[in-house]
Amino acid sequence: MKIPAIKKLVETQSLDALMAAEAAIVDEQPLAIEVEGDDEGEQLTHVLAAVWILNHMQDNSSDFKTALREYTKKVRVSIN
Repeated sequence: MKIPAIKKLVETQSLDALMAAEAAIVDEQPLAIEVEGDDEGEQLTHVLAAVWILNHMQDNSSDFKTALREYTKKVRVSIN
C-alpha cells in the first residue's frame, strides 16, 4: 500500500471511475484509469482505499488527512 498512489486517486478520480476500476481489476479487464501498483493486488488495494477514503470524506465532511488516518487505523486493526 502506497499512500501517494492512494492520494493521487482520491484527488484525480471520481467515485464512479474508482468503482469501475475495482470491477475491471476483479474481472481481469483493462483499466480505464491509471492505477499505480506493482501488481493487480496492490492496484486493487489502492482503489479500495481511495473508495473508502472518498466515502468517509463525503459522509463525515472530513479532509483527506483525517480520512486517511481513519483508514490506516482500520487497516492496522484488521492486521492485528
